[in-house]
Amino acid sequence: MKRFSLFLLMACALVAAPGCDSVLDVEPTSEITVGSFWNGPDDAIGALNGMYDRFRGQAAGNLYLWGAARSEELSYGQQASEGRERYFLNTLTPESAGPDWLRLYTIVHDANLLLKYVPGITFSSEAQKSSILAQAHTMRAYAYFVMARTWGGVPIITEPTEGYDPGQVARPRGSVENVFTLVKEDLDAALGLYPANSFAPCRCQWSKPATEALKGDVYLWTGKVLGGGSADFQTALSALQNVQSADVALLPAYDDVFRYTNKGNKEIIMAVHFEDLESGETYNNTMYVRDDQIPAAATPFSKALVGVGGGLNRWAPSEVLRDQFTGDDARRNATFAEIYVSAGADSTFNAAAVRKFRGFVSAGSRRFLDDVILYRYADVLLMIAEAKNALGQDPSAEINQVRGRAYGASFAAHRFTGGSQAANSEAILQERLLEL
Repeated sequence: MKRFSLFLLMACALVAAPGCDSVLDVEPTSEITVGSFWNGPDDAIGALNGMYDRFRGQAAGNLYLWGAARSEELSYGQQASEGRERYFLNTLTPESAGPDWLRLYTIVHDANLLLKYVPGITFSSEAQKSSILAQAHTMRAYAYFVMARTWGGVPIITEPTEGYDPGQVARPRGSVENVFTLVKEDLDAALGLYPANSFAPCRCQWSKPATEALKGDVYLWTGKVLGGGSADFQTALSALQNVQSADVALLPAYDDVFRYTNKGNKEIIMAVHFEDLESGETYNNTMYVRDDQIPAAATPFSKALVGVGGGLNRWAPSEVLRDQFTGDDARRNATFAEIYVSAGADSTFNAAAVRKFRGFVSAGSRRFLDDVILYRYADVLLMIAEAKNALGQDPSAEINQVRGRAYGASFAAHRFTGGSQAANSEAILQERLLEL
């Protein structure tokens, strides 16, 4: 057969025979084009999964670098920091500014493709179609929210980039106010499309409750940073209280929230999914401590907290962070491990490691593949407290729900009683540090 095909091709090359047109002038079967791809529900589902896959690439590290990495919660570890101190020391420069927004715009592009082409696809289930469109709206809103918090005004692109026209590709930066206008429009569009107030089993896809949590977060930001005031705080409070009607709850044990074997638990509202043999590891592989860096003379309690080592301790929980926790706070040992070395009756501090996302151990090796949690119920409770306080209401109930789990039998000594608006705000901020 191959010899015949080769002969036919040679013959066609030697004589311009009209009959050869039907052999050579065929459509390529390996090329995916807009016309050949967006034909059915499977194409839409594949594009949706691709959007989440690219989003996971950002959650593996960049979301942290754009956020909490710039606080004082981490400091130097045992290993070379590889420049990470630029984040927690706030010494970023235009030449060394960290990851840019390029990959976030790839996610925006994925969402824009879904929003453009899915409406034209016929689904046997309109609920499935609506859900895909809702998730695309929410993802675009989240991406622009991250960018607006990080860079302020950014280029606003609401159509997929499908050509090379400079006028289409090179966009000016929009104002931060216009970015938030788009974010809020996307959130409202999404909430009008979700067919149910439920979660995917993994709680790793955008849902109506997760979109309400994001909406609350967005309106708290614009209420405080952009001067939206009481109107924005009331919108935030309503959205966050809507989350409480979903299947959510605080888990009895704080440490259980973050276990690899307990993904998708009732406290999770939105997480980015990581899986063994499917994805790379998360940023916590640079926050733990490998076995040969654990001193032989480490105290038994330190060794028990760390367990099997892994990763590299390139940055670690700072002393500023560690000193905020009291000894009766269950979140302390669940959040980080301190390694102390015994010297007779005395012991000295050696190192610290983030323990909250410690992954799992397989064949004697630790793998950091916990889901990256974007929103969970404790966060929503503290945002409700924040919105209430901003509106002059008492935030005690929500703060005490979070503290009740954290302190257990010692809760009475830590019960929160509301004070001035400024004092309440400080207490909420402190509780966010300890809880999140």
